[in-house]
Amino acid sequence: MDRLQKICKAQIIAVLLAVFLASTTNAQTAMANAASRNSTSLNGKWKVLSDPGAAGDWKKVWIEPKPQKKTDFFEYSFDGAPELNVPGDFNSQLCELAFYEGAVWYKKTVTLKKKNSRQFLYFGAINYSADVYFNEEKLGSHEGGFTPFQFEITDKIEDGENTIIVKADNRRLENGIPGLGYDWLNYGGITREVKIIETPKTYIEDYSIQLEKGSLSNVLGWIRLNGENLSQKIIVKIPELNIVYQTKTNSNGYAKLEFSSKFQLWSPQNSKRYHVIVECDTDSIADEIGFRSIETKGSEILLNKKPLFIKAINIHEENPMKKSRAFSLDDDRLLLNSAKELGCNLVRLAHYPHNEDMIKEAEKMGLMVWSELPIYQNVKFSDSLVPKKMRHMLQEMIARDKNRCAVVVWSLSNETYPGTPNRDKALIDLTKECKAIDSTRLVTHVINTQGYANNAFHVWDPLYNYSDLIALNEYIGWYIPWQGKPSEVKWKIDFSNKPVFISEFGAEALYGTRNVPADQAAYWSEEYQEQVYKNQIEMFKTIPNLRGVCPWLLYDYRSLGRMHPVYQKGYNRKGLISENGEKKKAWHIINNYYKEDKK
Repeated sequence: MDRLQKICKAQIIAVLLAVFLASTTNAQTAMANAASRNSTSLNGKWKVLSDPGAAGDWKKVWIEPKPQKKTDFFEYSFDGAPELNVPGDFNSQLCELAFYEGAVWYKKTVTLKKKNSRQFLYFGAINYSADVYFNEEKLGSHEGGFTPFQFEITDKIEDGENTIIVKADNRRLENGIPGLGYDWLNYGGITREVKIIETPKTYIEDYSIQLEKGSLSNVLGWIRLNGENLSQKIIVKIPELNIVYQTKTNSNGYAKLEFSSKFQLWSPQNSKRYHVIVECDTDSIADEIGFRSIETKGSEILLNKKPLFIKAINIHEENPMKKSRAFSLDDDRLLLNSAKELGCNLVRLAHYPHNEDMIKEAEKMGLMVWSELPIYQNVKFSDSLVPKKMRHMLQEMIARDKNRCAVVVWSLSNETYPGTPNRDKALIDLTKECKAIDSTRLVTHVINTQGYANNAFHVWDPLYNYSDLIALNEYIGWYIPWQGKPSEVKWKIDFSNKPVFISEFGAEALYGTRNVPADQAAYWSEEYQEQVYKNQIEMFKTIPNLRGVCPWLLYDYRSLGRMHPVYQKGYNRKGLISENGEKKKAWHIINNYYKEDKK
């Protein structure tokens, strides 16, 4: 690609980002590297009111009525209301909300000061929709349960006490993403951190600093300012490499970056990151950034130009020991350390973007990350709002994690069905937009509609024309019986020049269910699950272009659709580890398989 093409490409990306900013309703896109900013944490105890019928409104909950006489009547008041920890889901904190799906109102009173700077109210995530009020004024709304958003409150702050009211509503929507049905617990509430972020009046709003696709030495990126003084000198420093790169933003606050160096490349074997400083005349921020190349060449996946076999595991954002949404560093490390112990080099963070610290911790630990949108099974593509919501969630996912080198795959959907009205067009358009915004990572869709008959697979789907990986979920031995010997499975793959990745496989087993006679539910035993894994590994030898596998999944996790009264009791039991941390027999099968050299 020559220099003119690179400039044009950078300008196209800038236009796409500008369109995204203009299209968001009230909520602003997440501030780049918010963790490095001066901030005031609003984590801790918040008062809450549940509102099962969504009958409340902000006026009712804002004013705490004080009865003047015995006959005064009111139904809403935070006076005497329970308190919940933020961040944290409301389901695991109040027993009466264990399976609740509906509105919960949150209230926090904080002491603030007006300053000669800009201040933003930042939320790491609220599931699923949120209305946010500050000092009796609605700041705006946000839809989507797994990405950050913020509102500027600079001119709304009062010296002294300020009140924040949030309506968090995790009710499933027919035109929501995900839709009405999905196989995990719908944890609701303010599930990630809340803080007030302070910036200069003109600040560094966003940046992209990553290797150009296919290069091991050339960085191609951009900087964007926000404020009144948009034409400024920009300096990017990487002290360890003696890099001091200078440029200037244009009248729109945008500057293209391009520089080269000899980097120690990030990989699972060497999780090297560099301290990177970005400065303008009015602002300065810092980040820890790694540099690596990820691409496909024919049927190979290449990490830093070297063939890669992906040894992965699926993870839900749930701390099994606490039976709650995972949000803290301790939660993240529990899950990621378990993946490392299993022998993984990648974690598939299913089926939605996990918290920001999970990505950063994975990067520190040398774990590649597969990040996924919650476009799941029966999403209603025929609704005209759904494609817009899909694009919005895509842009928020990329905006947050584009500088995290650990993220090597953007997965844009899971188990959607060909023939669903408007499905192909919506997902093909989404794929094209993803690649236009970020060409440095692999893009895929996860499919489970391949045919299996006469012990032979036929793998096809129009989405594979646009995917870098053939990613498929198959549960042979569990939902579908074997139709012959695993070692004799035949494959017809319509896209024979692409790498194949088995993104889900497995079987359910209740830990401790062992040595069960075949006529007494051996189907749920550890031995049955173990044999499924042995058979799958035998079958893997028959798959052409196989470049990675990913069991479903690491830990047993909570799901309302899993209610077998003896073996499930509200849990999906396909974990290699129980919710109490006990390793099942199948864990050892995968651990030994991952110890093998598959390059």
